[in-house]
Amino acid sequence: MEGDVMDKLEDMSSVYEFDPITGNIPATKVEITVSCRNLLDKDTFSKSDPLCVLYTQGVETKQWREFGRTEVIDNTLNPDFVRKYILDYFFEEKQNLRFDLYDVDSKSPDLSKHDFLGQMFCTLGEIVGSSASRLEKPLGCFPFSLSFCRPVFFLHRGIPGKKCGTIILSAEELGNCRDSATMQFCANKLDKKDFFGKSDPFMVFYRSNEDGTFTICHKTEVVKNTLNPVWQSFTIPVRALCNGDYDRTIKVEVYDWDRDGSHDFIGEFTTSYRELARGQSQFNVYEVINSKKKMKKKKYVNSGTVTLLSFSVESECTFLDYIKGGTQINFTVAIDFTASNGNPSQSTSLHYMNPYQLNAYAMALKAVGEIIQDYDSDKMFPALGFGAKLPPDGRVSHEFPLNGNMENPYCNGIEGILEAYHQSLKTVQLYGPTNFAPVVNHVARYAAAVQDGSQYFVLLIITDGVISDMAQTKEAIVNGAKLPMSIIIVGVGQAEFDAMVELDGDDIRISSRGKLAERDIVQFVPFRDYMDRTGNHVLSMARLAKDVLAEIPDQFISYMKSRGIKPNPAPPPYTPPGHTHHHTQI
Repeated sequence: MEGDVMDKLEDMSSVYEFDPITGNIPATKVEITVSCRNLLDKDTFSKSDPLCVLYTQGVETKQWREFGRTEVIDNTLNPDFVRKYILDYFFEEKQNLRFDLYDVDSKSPDLSKHDFLGQMFCTLGEIVGSSASRLEKPLGCFPFSLSFCRPVFFLHRGIPGKKCGTIILSAEELGNCRDSATMQFCANKLDKKDFFGKSDPFMVFYRSNEDGTFTICHKTEVVKNTLNPVWQSFTIPVRALCNGDYDRTIKVEVYDWDRDGSHDFIGEFTTSYRELARGQSQFNVYEVINSKKKMKKKKYVNSGTVTLLSFSVESECTFLDYIKGGTQINFTVAIDFTASNGNPSQSTSLHYMNPYQLNAYAMALKAVGEIIQDYDSDKMFPALGFGAKLPPDGRVSHEFPLNGNMENPYCNGIEGILEAYHQSLKTVQLYGPTNFAPVVNHVARYAAAVQDGSQYFVLLIITDGVISDMAQTKEAIVNGAKLPMSIIIVGVGQAEFDAMVELDGDDIRISSRGKLAERDIVQFVPFRDYMDRTGNHVLSMARLAKDVLAEIPDQFISYMKSRGIKPNPAPPPYTPPGHTHHHTQI
């Protein structure tokens, strides 16, 4: 087989388990509208002429970068800006934002030449997770500067006693992100590649990226022993096919399948979403071209043709539709207190409390919790432990509240969970065995009580090792798959985690007593795979969160779809009291 085909097939190595939503496709694009009320008046003879500047923060560098500016609105302290910000939204990332307001005094684009009016920090998750995806916050009056580079960015810095006004942010999901296209293709007179029979053709679709590279986004099934295959129709999110750009090139490669994986390249063609959307027509018959063959053979015409048989588009309910309609995500954490973690007072223990840095348990909890908390309005989270002997009588428990309160295991925010975790290490005795089923069933009981789509439950289990109650846990997961819940398991330490991979169910759907799980609801990752070699814990945590949370929106949607639950209508969009503005550009 030709060498360049080998290169192409590097991209296809995992194409059999390929999921078109993954890969770094923005889950969706969100449009942010900005309004302000009661801004400071910095002009002597008239009112301020406000401008809003948005900054985004890099995950690795933590540097703030200017993302864009609104228009300037003359002579008002209550601006409703017309120019929107369009941001890529990732559920699984903490996307820090900073909004700075200025009173514009001249045509200069240099912000230092204008009066600073106020500033607000938030995350994109905070905006979309707020009621009706509308966030209102006070503006701080001190500009962000290096002197404020403290671990917590989300301070409202203000001059004591001085009000700087409020900022109102509304998020709206952009329409073309929610479309799914269903299409079917057939081919005619493809090149014969097999010695003893006809070809076994399949097609691979790639979307082009901004930098000219291509990313795989779909693979058809193989149709055996034919040069005129008819492939089954398939459905793919439009964003996976073209990232919302209808004219972006889509490349399609046609291969002859070989059992040993050395698939033969038949040829390729290019198209675009706009062309495909024309449906079945003479425009959607494509010549399959093999450029090497074309160069060698003077009379070469093509290596066959591919025809689009049908094409339709449907708008799907998205994760954000449900969030905007008021669905809450409830976060529960369960921490492994078995003896294999090591004595917490020794530095070799996975539970060791180093005063200078978080241990792996705390890092995993913070990484996942800080993102999920944006989607829970009361920020009260149940926190459980398992595998410890409890005071006063030393009984072993596999679902005890970290705060010691059996009636009310809720902790206030992620900081509250960390505090309860630290306290419980001082009072309980690490023991064993490692049983997951009790905490899974604990969350399942809550999830079973609200199956109307108003709540969805996410359980984070952090563990150091080998599970002791595999059969019971499998049964608990199979039962949980019918409920509005997902389970994230983070393995810490150096143990073998083979059993966790089985629970993950990505390759083989989990089953118990002959019953298959209705949905895949478990995501497992070993934390060691995410540790940054340079010791940058912020980066390690961001990578971990990105991977373990990426599947949650799809698991959430699969539950809602399977139960026929539609999102609640969002409250009507917020329209502040009207003002007449004069707009100028800067």
